[in-house]
Amino acid sequence: MRKLTAVVCLLGAMILPAHAAEVAVLDWRAALMNTQSAQASLSSLEGQIGNQQREAQNLGNELQQLQQRLQNEGETMAQSQRESLISELQQKGGRFEQLRQEVMQAQQRSEQQFLEGAEAKLEQAVAQVLERHSIDVLVEPQGVLHSGVDLPNVTDEVTQIFDTLN
Repeated sequence: MRKLTAVVCLLGAMILPAHAAEVAVLDWRAALMNTQSAQASLSSLEGQIGNQQREAQNLGNELQQLQQRLQNEGETMAQSQRESLISELQQKGGRFEQLRQEVMQAQQRSEQQFLEGAEAKLEQAVAQVLERHSIDVLVEPQGVLHSGVDLPNVTDEVTQIFDTLN
């Protein structure tokens, strides 16, 4: 019986490595966002839309104050004052919405351009990490439901390699 158990254990030990796969975790979004080129892209975007963002923030504050004033004093205001205040709210609300749309569109364009330009470099960086560590399976952190062991996280390494690629 002991010989049979020993043989089964030995066979199991020999078979297991043949079927085991090296698994690692990669948060590709974090890897990209931590790169020097992503930071440069964000700085460039801030330079392009910074004034619009500040104007939108100021308008948002003004809109809150105007709405609060309308709620608190609207019943006691003269009809012409109330209409003037409502008109101002509508005008500033329209400008706020316009700025919000412009900022969102600029962010989407910038993100799309960055992702298109970074895709090939990300693939290269990931390929280097996969080869370096003999990784067979690469998963996103959100995709891991359970693991009995801590999986190596190669996100920072991908970022470092990405930054060295031209």
